[in-house]
Amino acid sequence: MPRILPEPVARYPWYLRLMYARQIRVYGQYLVPTMVWGRIPVLLRRFLMMFNGFERRKSPIDPVLRALITVRVSQINWCAFCVDFNAARVLNKGAHEEKLIQLSSFRQSHAFSEAEKVALEYAEVITRSDVQVDDELFERLRGHYSNNAIVELTGLIAFQNMSSKFNAALDLEPQGLCRIDF
Repeated sequence: MPRILPEPVARYPWYLRLMYARQIRVYGQYLVPTMVWGRIPVLLRRFLMMFNGFERRKSPIDPVLRALITVRVSQINWCAFCVDFNAARVLNKGAHEEKLIQLSSFRQSHAFSEAEKVALEYAEVITRSDVQVDDELFERLRGHYSNNAIVELTGLIAFQNMSSKFNAALDLEPQGLCRIDF
């Protein structure tokens, strides 16, 4: 049970109720984290602006890799909702299920390219508070990504850390959005 429950939908501003109605059409249910964030509408609007910024078509980071990174960060942060939501996004973006199944052991997997592996390693290091990004990792990252892509990748990882830590702290549960169990 979440530690903070959403308000009844009728209590949210009209523009949020429109978004929640769209969630019903797309997901068949309300997404509880957006309803919890929606208790403070200005924060939800800013959160969604940032999310949409990372999801734009002209991002230098491949959409599947972006989604895989959000799943891996969420696994490390114990955010069951985020793993569920973002794993569904991985599959919706066309990735093979094998990548999700092997995500926590990506280093040994042949399902991931070297560019994906270094980005996922970078995500793990940033997510863990007891280590720092060293020059060797950063140089390997530079071997695959432009400076702008690294800035965006770093921002995405930081954003997902904020999101997954928020949801995990409030014990926001998975909602059955991903069709596979991995």
